[in-house]
Amino acid sequence: MKTKILSFITLMVLSITTVLAQAEKKESFEVAGNCGMCKTRIEKAAKSVDGVNSAVWNKETKVLVVNYDTGKIDIHKVHMAIAKVGHDTKMHKASDEVYDKLPGCCKYERLEKESNKTGETK
Repeated sequence: MKTKILSFITLMVLSITTVLAQAEKKESFEVAGNCGMCKTRIEKAAKSVDGVNSAVWNKETKVLVVNYDTGKIDIHKVHMAIAKVGHDTKMHKASDEVYDKLPGCCKYERLEKESNKTGETK
């Protein structure tokens, strides 16, 4: 009887772990920036989105790695939050007004937005 109960508990724990693991996703994408202040600003913006568990931007590669809960957010929200603080991504470009307010060391080469199937920019 103890074996059956232990087996049942083990099965439940594995099931819950599998469901939770499917809800978290890891995604990487390019974010324009230059320095340590950019890193702090980009990571803070990404982490401010409810559902983001971690965000790490690499200054050398310009790539942000985000772990997030797919049940709570869509990755577009992370891109938008980053653009709102002045940093371009392929999905969302920062407004010129916000970009112009960045410190001089944070001025980066602006990214082009991805095109849709008709060749127009999004």
